[in-house]
Amino acid sequence: MEYKEEKDSYFGNLTRAVGSLTAGMKTSIRVFFRKKITEQYPENRKELRMFDRFRGTLTMPHNENNEHRCVACGLCQMACPNGTISVTGEMVETEEGKKKKILAAYEYDLGSCIFCQLCVNACPHDAITFDQNFEHAVFDRSKLILRLNREGSKVVQK
Repeated sequence: MEYKEEKDSYFGNLTRAVGSLTAGMKTSIRVFFRKKITEQYPENRKELRMFDRFRGTLTMPHNENNEHRCVACGLCQMACPNGTISVTGEMVETEEGKKKKILAAYEYDLGSCIFCQLCVNACPHDAITFDQNFEHAVFDRSKLILRLNREGSKVVQK
């Protein structure tokens, strides 16, 4: 067998090892002098803000009159791939004598949600959205089943 003398020699291997070591040290020293971006959690959880595209807890925004935009169409429930959302609507009669479907209960199981955002994209009225809440630790899984519509909430008319 024919070997290259320089590549397989003791000093050739040594120079390659020293070159590799200096490249690694150069990277480590550069990172050492960067500004640190460590968040002091849980001490500063009040001012901690996640990035804009973060998908936290599903919420149903209400205005100051406790009104929401959900019309109980059920598109979010149909779009959910694992049955996390349960929409219950009921028919009521308006002052004009017309029947109208309103939201009776909107239940959301945070424990089985995969945060895919298909429900938010399917909603034609922008009634649901994800917020910045990231702390979901509980001891009892039944606390992860949330009712998003508040008692006595009304639908916002567009």
